[in-house]
Amino acid sequence: MKSSGDCTNYITPRGRLRLGLKIVKPYLAMLTLQIGFGGLFVIAMLSMKRGMSNFVLAVYRNAVATLVIAPFALVLERKVRPKMTLPIFLRIVVLGFIEPVLDQNLYYGGMKYTSATFASAINNAVPAITFIMAVLFRLETVNMKRIPSLAKVLGTVVTLAGATVMTLYKGPVLEIIRSRGIAHHHEAAASSESADHRWFIGTLMVLITTLGWASFFILQSFTLEKYPAKLSLTTLICLTGTVEGAVATFIFERDMKVWRIGLDSKLFTVVYAGVVCSGIAYYLQGVVIRERGPVFMSAFYPLSMITAAVLGAIVLAETVHLGSIIGAIFIVMGLYMVVWGKSKDQVYSGDMPSGDDEKFASSLHELPITSSKSGRGC
Repeated sequence: MKSSGDCTNYITPRGRLRLGLKIVKPYLAMLTLQIGFGGLFVIAMLSMKRGMSNFVLAVYRNAVATLVIAPFALVLERKVRPKMTLPIFLRIVVLGFIEPVLDQNLYYGGMKYTSATFASAINNAVPAITFIMAVLFRLETVNMKRIPSLAKVLGTVVTLAGATVMTLYKGPVLEIIRSRGIAHHHEAAASSESADHRWFIGTLMVLITTLGWASFFILQSFTLEKYPAKLSLTTLICLTGTVEGAVATFIFERDMKVWRIGLDSKLFTVVYAGVVCSGIAYYLQGVVIRERGPVFMSAFYPLSMITAAVLGAIVLAETVHLGSIIGAIFIVMGLYMVVWGKSKDQVYSGDMPSGDDEKFASSLHELPITSSKSGRGC
């Protein structure tokens, strides 16, 4: 008769697969999302070069996202949706203004003054700003006696230094990829009339969006604690953003003709932005923030920069300046110092990938456990 000590529990192959998918899922989600963002930077720039208003693009984008996500929220979360309260509603209103209205319009405006590649590179400063705000709101801890904490602080400083270089130093043009993109004549016209002060203003606009993005992530993290229905929260953010954005459009765009779009690249941009970069993006961000935190989520931004740089050179025939390259190198170096420090902090503190020991342990108990390769239980 076997004693209970001879029975060694282990996870079945199916259980290991489920565990592996649970660990890999946040990485795959952010990888796909950032590639999608890189594509948006280019097609949005192309549509605005062809006369589309950035205010109208933001409104239509969030309206499409609302229509796409709302049915799933109504069906899948009808039994788990928390009761709406005034504090939660006010948070949603603020979220709907920060990202769908303020951030998107400032980003599109800054991108018109600079370039899609430059704007996506500056956006990599988001993790550093997110880390600073996470520390201020006690979502992240800093212990200067530990190397991981020093790495996060130093990485933040290096990232901000890179953003400063990109802001203050433009430098000579580097022709990395020769291309006769379909927007080459637009680029030539724009370069003849653009001045250094326009570049500087555009850079500041994009930098403000990084602060807005970080604020959005932090407030979204707090809101999810009170209103954990991710699909419903996504729908409400997009809906409030649509209403608030429409009001802003009527204020800044007096000509009603700006609302017209046809069966062209403008319509594709609206649908793509609404489905991929608003609806799906807000939902995936909420899932990843709940599982791994806002700093982990923001660590994948360099992927959108790479995608935007390649597509921008091919499609838009964009030029790359030396200052952008130097600044981007600093930003990416600082970014991964922050990510490395974050990962080591989890190891030292005993945190598992989900960021919650009890949640991770409970997931292990749900896996099929057997005592031997024959599949017999203890």
